[in-house]
Amino acid sequence: MSGLAVVGAVAAAIVALSAFSLHKIEEGHVGVYYRGGALLDGTSSPGFHLMVPFITSFQPVQTTLQTDEVKNVPCGTSGGVMIYFDRVEVVNFLDTTSVHQIVKRFTADYDKTLIFNKVHHELNQFCSAHSLQEVYIELFDQIDENLKNALQQDLDRMAPGLVAQAVRVTKPKIPESIRKNYELMEAEKTKLFIASEKQKVVEKEAETERKKAVIEAEKVAEVAEIQYRQKIMEKESQRKMSEIEDSTHLARIRSKADADFYATEKEAESNKLKLTPEFLELVRYQSISGNSKLYFGPNIPSMFLRESSSTDEERVVARNN
Repeated sequence: MSGLAVVGAVAAAIVALSAFSLHKIEEGHVGVYYRGGALLDGTSSPGFHLMVPFITSFQPVQTTLQTDEVKNVPCGTSGGVMIYFDRVEVVNFLDTTSVHQIVKRFTADYDKTLIFNKVHHELNQFCSAHSLQEVYIELFDQIDENLKNALQQDLDRMAPGLVAQAVRVTKPKIPESIRKNYELMEAEKTKLFIASEKQKVVEKEAETERKKAVIEAEKVAEVAEIQYRQKIMEKESQRKMSEIEDSTHLARIRSKADADFYATEKEAESNKLKLTPEFLELVRYQSISGNSKLYFGPNIPSMFLRESSSTDEERVVARNN
């Protein structure tokens, strides 16, 4: 019976020791081990691992992206105004190969030394070199990038393997009286901007109307020019038709004149050929016969008798010759 008790006690001790020595490292973390407060050389990857209970302790170190929030950072400007940054977020990650070295130099809470304290320092450096107007308005959009670059330069020198991925800085809190003045100034700027935009709209509308008027005038001018050209073409067509008609009429008149001239010329030549003594004598007799008259009674006009006797005498003379 006593043997069974001993075995049971030993088994219970083994189970208890296993419970205290078995531990788990979550995904995205690396385990570091301490023995008597001293950091051991080895690290462990995600999964279950064993260690010497009560003597060795472990601590998981995150190696995935994490966001460290630095809150309520006081900052004094070059003009002596105290302002406060409500929240500064630093997105960073630690390379697994650099975990042991960084934990050894800056402990597992390395972000307090390398990130939190550095954010306070860099913001105060920035504020002390600039006025409230520059920090709050003019250069505020540059704070994120400037702070990230300054952090990364120190990290590359002091803790290689720790990377500042991004930095987000909220708008700082300023004294209430100054804030109201800025709000009034922003309101006036907004009014000025609205007035300026309205003026641009009016100018744009006027420009649009002007362009419409120009387009309309150009359209009217183009239509008038087309109509003018059309009229010119019509007049030109009428002129050409008139010229063709005149040419045709002139050619017809010339043809008729040439025909008349030819007929007259041929008639003249024909008449010239007809002017022979025999033809003239024939025409004479025809004329006389055409003018002959019949007289009835005892007295005949002596003119015709003389004419008849003279004609007979002329014929006798002609025959004798």
